[in-house]
Formats: sequence, structure tokens, C-alpha cells
Amino acid sequence: MEAAIVGDEQFTQKKICSYIRNHRPDCRLEIFSTGEELLAAGKRFDLIFLDIQLKGQNGIETARIYRGQQEDTVLVFLADTQEYVLEAFDVSAFHYLVKPIEERKFMEVFERAANEAKRHRGQREEIILVREKNRSFTIDKNDILFIENRGKKVEIHTIGSQELIEIYATMEELTRKLGEGFYRCHRGYLVNMAYITEYDSDSITLSGGETVCLSKKKHGEFVKLYMYYHQKEGGNVV
Repeated sequence: MEAAIVGDEQFTQKKICSYIRNHRPDCRLEIFSTGEELLAAGKRFDLIFLDIQLKGQNGIETARIYRGQQEDTVLVFLADTQEYVLEAFDVSAFHYLVKPIEERKFMEVFERAANEAKRHRGQREEIILVREKNRSFTIDKNDILFIENRGKKVEIHTIGSQELIEIYATMEELTRKLGEGFYRCHRGYLVNMAYITEYDSDSITLSGGETVCLSKKKHGEFVKLYMYYHQKEGGNVV
């Protein structure tokens, strides 16, 4: 997880860094003294601890600008008093901590905020960006039924749509982008395992009745991976 602390009080910075590094050493942490520094970095963070009473641009102003760039980042505000609570929630703050910050309370908020950030990250990962001629757009991975190789192009077949999406891309590139849950069953096909209804030695049938080729060389590997996928998703294998 990528997290940032934005504040100009060194004592508070060091204390929060210590809390996080003691309890969550896997968290990648960056420190900024001002809101301007955070914005200039131009980086997406999963979670930001943002002091409201900053020199120069205050935390509320910084959050408004940052929200325009990264709307799903989880924001936790830090302040000396409660007086900015309503303003903080106007920019969709996840929580508001009043200093001095006690370790137990901080870690309680941190864990809840980290879980929320993980949920947001998961939602982002369900979307892929594709380019078609002069336009770019996104597709939800869950809507993809299968992808068919067409030389320098691929055709993306989606659930409930008669229209094919044709783009310039390689099967290797899309296999990497789509990741777990999709299987390259043949050099010409990439299938979403969530929509497999039947298979035999050389073909796979998908929801809606579409059939794609299954390479004989890949049959054994496919069966193992499909069984694992099905069990992980809570299905019963008979």
C-alpha cells in the first residue's frame, strides 16, 4: 500500500511514521511538509494523512485539488481542534483525528482506512483502459466474455452485447492486463473463467452458447487451473 503523511510538525510526523512502521512495515510511506509538495509529486496514494493547519495552502484546499486528480484516495485529516470537521467531510474525509494522537486510536483508524483503500484499489483493478482508433475508453473486466485474436487486432466479446470491440493490441498484452481469472486456452483465444459452462478435450463453451478452441497441449493445465478457480470462488466440483 502507498501512503503519505503531509504535515510540518516534525514531532507528529515522527510519531505517525513510528506507529505505521512498527505495525505495518509493508506500507510504503512518503513524507511531505506542505500541500504544494504533495500536489507537485503528482502521485496516486492509497491513503493520505493530511494535517489541516499547514503553512501556505491548508489541508482542506490541498484536499480539494487532490480530489480532482485522485478521487478515490482515502483521506484522514489531522488537526489541533474539532473546528474543521464539517469542512473535512465536505471533501469526503474518511476520518478526522485530533492531536495529540494516541497509538491505539491511530492504529484503529489506520487499519479501517487501509481496508477501505484496499477496496478502492480492487475496484480500480477491475477496469482496463483500451484504445480504439482515435478514442480511449474503459471496460469492466467482469463484462468480458472472451477475446479473439485477429492478427494485429483483437476482438473483445462482452456479455449481453452484440457489438464487438475491435482494438489494436496483442493477446500477450491483454493476458497480462486481465490477470487472474482469465486463461489463454489457445493462441487465438483468451477466456473469462467466470463464464465457462462446459468444456471437453478441444473446446470450451461459454455463457450464451459461444464456443472457443482449447489447445490439446493446454488441456491438462486448463483443467487444473479451472478447478482451482472454481473452488476458490466457492463452487462445487463433482
